[in-house]
Amino acid sequence: MHEDLHQLAKMLHELDDQMVACMKCGLCQSVCPVFAETMREGDVARGKIALLENLSHEMIKDAEGVQEKLNMCLLCGSCAANCPSGVKVLDIFLKARVIVNTYMGLPPAKKAIFQGLLTKPALFNTILDVASKFQGIFTKPASEVIGSSCSRINAPIIGDRHFMPLAKKPLRKLESARNTRPGKGGYRVAFFPGCVVDKVYPKVGQAVLKALTHHEIGVYMPAGQACCGIPALASGDKESFDKLVQHNLELFEKENFDYLLTPCATCTATMHEIWPLMSGNQTQSMQERIASLSAKVMDITQFMVDVLKVALPVSGSGIKVTYHDPCHLKKSMKVFEQPRALLKSNPRVQFVEMAEADRCCGCGGSFNLQHYNVSKEIGQHKRDNIVASGAQVVATACPACMMQMSDMLSQNKDQVAVKHVMELYAETL
Repeated sequence: MHEDLHQLAKMLHELDDQMVACMKCGLCQSVCPVFAETMREGDVARGKIALLENLSHEMIKDAEGVQEKLNMCLLCGSCAANCPSGVKVLDIFLKARVIVNTYMGLPPAKKAIFQGLLTKPALFNTILDVASKFQGIFTKPASEVIGSSCSRINAPIIGDRHFMPLAKKPLRKLESARNTRPGKGGYRVAFFPGCVVDKVYPKVGQAVLKALTHHEIGVYMPAGQACCGIPALASGDKESFDKLVQHNLELFEKENFDYLLTPCATCTATMHEIWPLMSGNQTQSMQERIASLSAKVMDITQFMVDVLKVALPVSGSGIKVTYHDPCHLKKSMKVFEQPRALLKSNPRVQFVEMAEADRCCGCGGSFNLQHYNVSKEIGQHKRDNIVASGAQVVATACPACMMQMSDMLSQNKDQVAVKHVMELYAETL
């Protein structure tokens, strides 16, 4: 208990140091997708920082109220990317969620999910494998073009969503663990598919592996990979986050490689940026190990273009494809030219830019579950821009964004397919 209080005091002090740079200028209002829908000051970065400046007092007075305001955030990073003072808003909000959770304790449902399932990859995988076999009893097809489903019954959590079903076979069962040496490509990489690619979009993982094989890149894809940890951390569960980081760290430290590649923007940003950011409570040795692995993390499209130099200027005349910028990829990792280069160099693709391509799609992980109405309103703007582009396919580099856009397009009965950039690239090989 004494250690928890000491850690809490330390985190509060760190938070104070980071918030002092906020000038309360309000520029975050113009880019916050949540504020655009709710028009509430407490839903924008400036309002939350004003709340956090007196966090210790506010927690004692109304801890649940503080938690509710902090959770009303997509963690998209739009505010941080446009802040003239360079305030690291995402860092502040993540740490604040951990502080509030440390003070309040994790709710039983989240404790069961994160500590009972997510930190136990084998059990987590088994449960979802079983669920995939019986999901057809409760769901029905919603769109053949997109491949989405909807619920047969009025389920409270699902509501009127159009969702992507669990894959009949996850990636880990379609593709066995790999540990191959490099060929003419000269590089050896580790591959981290991420939970959503493994369980919902295995075709994305297969496209990546096909591309790496084509370019004769050695691949280390170990069995037993766990979640990158962001769902737990976003809910303030630092304990589960630390366990997941350590699990994956030990797994990937077993082999040497040049880069650790992921096809998920959220996993990329989490492993590259947030792992070292949140390692302050670890030993110096562990911090150095995390930093060493994090430095190797790279988005797959960045690897294809910046490292392998595969994008060549080709004038495509095929299907019309537009691109959505995942928030974590563009705003956190500054990767946005590379996926476009892959699309523009594809002879089967006629690339068209949509309006507000980097506007958040509204998913935000657990935000979509807790605040679906707001998430849907934000997602509708993205849907409108996709349709207005005239594209037959919307491509992106984040499976979570794929799920959100699929929901919006499917509900509107739009005949627009949703694909990962690497799927389109792999089709040319």
